[in-house]
Amino acid sequence: MAKSILHTIESNMPGFSKGQKRIAGYILQNYDKAAFMTASKLGKLVGVSESTVVRFASELGYDGYPSMQRALQEMIRSRLTSTQRIQAAGDLLSGHDMLAAVVQSDMEKLRLMVGEADRREFDRVVDKIMKARHIYILGVRSSSFVAGYLNFYLHLLFENVTLVQSNAAGEIFEQLLRIGPEDVMIAISFPRYSKVTMNTVKFAQDRGASIIAVTDNELSPVYQMADAALLAPCEMISFVDSMVAPLSLINALLIAVGARMGTDVSRTFAELEDIWNAYGVFGKMDDE
Repeated sequence: MAKSILHTIESNMPGFSKGQKRIAGYILQNYDKAAFMTASKLGKLVGVSESTVVRFASELGYDGYPSMQRALQEMIRSRLTSTQRIQAAGDLLSGHDMLAAVVQSDMEKLRLMVGEADRREFDRVVDKIMKARHIYILGVRSSSFVAGYLNFYLHLLFENVTLVQSNAAGEIFEQLLRIGPEDVMIAISFPRYSKVTMNTVKFAQDRGASIIAVTDNELSPVYQMADAALLAPCEMISFVDSMVAPLSLINALLIAVGARMGTDVSRTFAELEDIWNAYGVFGKMDDE
């Protein structure tokens, strides 16, 4: 994707109008900034109308400006440093209600995920989890919090769950010493993709484990190594990785697994409620 859109722009340059050439020139030189600009802002910056920018996207074969913008964002997502992301976000959010802009961006990711989700693949993932001898959950850096959230609830449902701790590479492989063909590794990986994740997935794959990827798109390294995958957009805003869509996807996965378990889940949580009440785990509204 990274090379294709820029290559397409360069190869079509001779046939562009004057206005389109200005758009093309700016994108080729500043694609990291253009990826986060509205059509209106990009048009004003290069001196053309918003409609000219929209037509430019269509000329490249996209079904609209948002599609071209997503292609640019996918291209740079794994490349940008934190400093470059902050600069790009400045272009995106300047002059806006920042709270509204960020929440709207997250809502758009949720709509995109629901619209593009493969329901059959989702069911395949649930099947693999239900049949696994042992479930290993992997996530490093910002993905570690998503992995921890998934582990918290899966641990309540199953006895055979291990959250792979990623403090040191050697320790990771020690935790996976007994992983094998009947096991499943759920690998959570979002840009910028961690080499630790890729190396660990490769190790589990070599041992015969089935890999379930939770990642952002089909170009993700973990997706390429997976037997099944769930996709959720994770566009970065400033220095922050937006995990709203991935967490919503994890919620759906947990509820689907619970529904498959049926009455077993009710019994598990009935027992937990008795334990929580007996040991005063949760406070009450009238507690001081």
